Amino acid sequence: MNRTGTAYSMFFTADTHFTDPRILRIDRRPFPDLAAHDEALVAYWNETVGEYDVVWHLGDFARGDAAAKSALLARLNGRKQLIVGNNDDSATTEASGWESVQTYKEITVDGRLLILCHYAFRTWNQMGKGAIDLHGHSHGKLKPQTRQYDVGVDAWDFRPVTLAQILGPRRRRIDPAATQRPG
Repeated sequence: MNRTGTAYSMFFTADTHFTDPRILRIDRRPFPDLAAHDEALVAYWNETVGEYDVVWHLGDFARGDAAAKSALLARLNGRKQLIVGNNDDSATTEASGWESVQTYKEITVDGRLLILCHYAFRTWNQMGKGAIDLHGHSHGKLKPQTRQYDVGVDAWDFRPVTLAQILGPRRRRIDPAATQRPG
């Protein structure tokens, strides 16, 4: 519950690369063009995340100026926290809409220590005591280690995910073209 007594969920995501024309070519995302990519990711985010939910975005949010990024953030549900990625410039970190901006964070969720960074670690704090490393950057292409998870949209059906989803049985990535887009 938050301080107003409203229940909320916590989500994790990374590597949305909104308004970045390179993403369709580099990662072969299955969208016909960048506008369709961006609109699909906004729709998937908003059908997944509620108004009071917390979203940890682990880097590489979008390209463009601060005003465009602020407008995009305003379209996305939830209370957004940024862990800065290698493609996040000052226009991203200074955009209005982030509750917090940092390069690294340790949080406890459901009694588990989570290490949040854009980059995957080889080792991390309390690794031997069950701590979990959540990261982006690798676009679902990095061979995972025990208790290490890529939360990027390429690994999770182009939408934010909860810790329960991350730790549960893996779902197959779906083809967005075969999925009916919301609204």
